[in-house]
Amino acid sequence: MTTDQSAAGGPQPADAPGAEGAAAKKTAAGGSGTGARETDGRTTDAGRATDQAADGKVADGRAGNSGSETDGTTSGKAESGDPAGSSRTAEAKVADGKVAGGTSADGGSGPDKPDSTAAGTSGPGDTADDRTADDKGGSGETADGKSGASRTDGANDGSGKTDGKDGSGKDGSGTDGSGKSAGDKDGEADPWAAFAPAPEPVPTRVRRIGRAIGRGLIHEWTLATVGSLVLAVLLTWPTLRYPRHTLPQDYWDPSLQAWQMAWSGHILLTNPAQLWHANTFFPESWSFAFSDTLLGYAPAGMLGTGPEAAILRYNIIFVLAHALATFGAYALARQLGAGRIGAAVAGVSYAYAPWLLAQAGHLHVVSNGGIPLALAMLARGHGYSLRHGYRPERRHDGWVYAGWLVAAWQLSLGFGIGLPFAYFLGGTVVVAAVTWFLRRWVVRPVKRPFGRRLLLADLVGGAIFAGIGLLMALPYFKVAQLHPQAERTIGDISIFSPPAIGFFTAPAESRVWGSLHEGARATLPWHPEMTLLPGFVLYALAAGGLFFSVWKLRHRLLLLAGVVVTMVLAMGTRFFDGTFTYVPLFEHLPGWNGLRTPGRLMLWTTLLLGLLAAGAVSAFAARVREISAERIPSWPSPGLRLATLVPLLLVIVEGLNTTPHPVVPPQPAAMRTVDGPLLVLPSNQSLDQPVMLWSTSRFQDVVNGGSGFTPHQLDEVRRVAAAFPDQTSVDYLRTLGVRNVLLMRDQVPGTPWEITIDAPVDGLDITREEIGQVVVFRL
Repeated sequence: MTTDQSAAGGPQPADAPGAEGAAAKKTAAGGSGTGARETDGRTTDAGRATDQAADGKVADGRAGNSGSETDGTTSGKAESGDPAGSSRTAEAKVADGKVAGGTSADGGSGPDKPDSTAAGTSGPGDTADDRTADDKGGSGETADGKSGASRTDGANDGSGKTDGKDGSGKDGSGTDGSGKSAGDKDGEADPWAAFAPAPEPVPTRVRRIGRAIGRGLIHEWTLATVGSLVLAVLLTWPTLRYPRHTLPQDYWDPSLQAWQMAWSGHILLTNPAQLWHANTFFPESWSFAFSDTLLGYAPAGMLGTGPEAAILRYNIIFVLAHALATFGAYALARQLGAGRIGAAVAGVSYAYAPWLLAQAGHLHVVSNGGIPLALAMLARGHGYSLRHGYRPERRHDGWVYAGWLVAAWQLSLGFGIGLPFAYFLGGTVVVAAVTWFLRRWVVRPVKRPFGRRLLLADLVGGAIFAGIGLLMALPYFKVAQLHPQAERTIGDISIFSPPAIGFFTAPAESRVWGSLHEGARATLPWHPEMTLLPGFVLYALAAGGLFFSVWKLRHRLLLLAGVVVTMVLAMGTRFFDGTFTYVPLFEHLPGWNGLRTPGRLMLWTTLLLGLLAAGAVSAFAARVREISAERIPSWPSPGLRLATLVPLLLVIVEGLNTTPHPVVPPQPAAMRTVDGPLLVLPSNQSLDQPVMLWSTSRFQDVVNGGSGFTPHQLDEVRRVAAAFPDQTSVDYLRTLGVRNVLLMRDQVPGTPWEITIDAPVDGLDITREEIGQVVVFRL
């Protein structure tokens, strides 16, 4: 005969079913602390635990009864009734089947009440003190004062099966089978229901949308985007103070680049086939390829017309380019494994390095954010980081496609920055493929999955990148064929090659170092392209990163090697005449001979120094967190928290500028009314670039133009037109197809036209007309 184990831990007879296995089996976490182990709907008597029977305690909030709660099925022999030998409390209501708040007497939820009880039933995460009351000795009471009586969710039929009734004739839910709770009398409401917890309200759709927006607003990448934009506005100020009238640095090259964006947007909307045959340098063809095109900004050029719209567009893009550079370098550092503050240091140092302040007039140089952003996307898509290595489970072909598209867009902005990037990407692909092959098949063969989808993404993305590069390069090859003088020589490279002192000299636009380095700049032959200081703070942080960093030692050494190599290449022919460094690239790499200024390779040096610095700052921030965890309470002091921001603040301060923002000469009214082809005099490289900007109202053909080189025909026009108006110059211009000549009165002092501007034109078969400060000669 089976005797129930008492709630006080009374021993079982030796012949009790399952007694021989009770000492060997314990209940699992979340199971009942009784003599049977609870499973997902089935119990076995062999799973009885005796280690918790002594004090009636339970493991997860169920009372110490002798039978575990199941879903209605028991295996083996289940006890029913209440033998005389079992220990009962005077207060136990088991005899009449009363339960607290609709829960079973053992403190667990009934099958129709999945939620925890209101009478204090503990959940799986509660502590031992919450699970049971203070040991009640022999009472067997649980924390809610209910007896630990034996009960199953179904009545035993003597063979271990149940029919939905417990031993007292009640079903497993505490009802008598008629749907009425045993604790209810004549339909009275359960008094314990008032103590039940209020149900958690279901959020409305508006509330769910609000929560999603809130989470998005405080997401890391949202904050990084907003921070990059705010910092760009502040550190390029006053670019947006008078965005329709001023340009950063000067109004020569920026005017040219403002025209380039306007032309590409205009012609793609009106006549895309004429994209490379611009309205300037008339009657030359392929004139849009005379310099870097900023073609990637063409969508912006489709908005607005005229010089003011072009200037506004330029200034907005100028600010956004700085923001993208900051965000791109931040994303790359984060993907490689740097912390947030370390990545911020990398982003700010890359976008606002002091040497870049001298490039404020070159939007194609400032627009470099696509380089680190594309690398970050490609690394993420391939599941790679410096800190964690290759993680196949993190591969995602979507990021690979995005990375190649961003890389192609960066290339479309110009080859001055894009060509070295293209060769770097090509070299990286080759090295990665060879390394993967060796690791997969030769050196310590390890199965390193790549995946067909990822391989397809690389093939398609690489083909798109190469295709855009080839389409962009064809017009430049054509220009090189038509204008051999456009090709650079080693002599040209020598003029712009900086000495080693340039790496420690800041440009005049640096607010911190500009005036202090005036003497050093005086020793440089062409200081706008030779003041290459990336920042003394960046140097210091990168040096620290060689010894204290989150990067592995081999990665630090690789980054250091990259810094040295790029600095040597940036010196051009100044490093042992470039015999074994720059000159081989110049002579053998296609397109490299079109790069005039090797110092702009400092962009790569700055990025690599930023990654070294990010490793050091990230390690420092991690150490601060470790120190904080040892404090009581574990919260960093204000001093420690501020210390982690000091490197970032110093890098920001070193990037402050004093860049001038001159007012652009206003467009003459004649440029809005006179038809082309026309020639504006005086004409030279600097004066012609604003003329290109003025032509954005009507895009009429103009002979004027400024670029990286001057075509022979434009040189000839300027030579002949020096005597204008005379018969020779008039006949020559008519031969070219020029119909109108505009002579600017405010620019003729000190020129040959100061005298001839009012000379009689009788006998030349031309007419003269005054439109404001412009004299218009109609041929």
